[in-house]
Amino acid sequence: MVHVTPFLSVFVPSVTVVFLTAFTLYIIRLIKGPSVPDIVLAIDCLSFDLAVFMALLSIFYGTPYLVFGSILLALWAFLLDIFVAKYLLRRGLSE
Repeated sequence: MVHVTPFLSVFVPSVTVVFLTAFTLYIIRLIKGPSVPDIVLAIDCLSFDLAVFMALLSIFYGTPYLVFGSILLALWAFLLDIFVAKYLLRRGLSE
């Protein structure tokens, strides 16, 4: 049984609404993004916010397992940035 403090019982639901709003806006930018950097930025923001949200849920539920997933998600987003930057740099040098 997990003991949830009164602060967390109020904080987590209110922050969940903020995260869901942000996720919706990121998905809209992902779909409508006119350029590759816009789409990559939307994926980055979505990934990093999801990683933070998973860490927050890990604190709320008192389990360390979600932290591992959030760390892997943040590393995946960072690697995506590196690969896209290399791709854009090589494409820019060849032109």
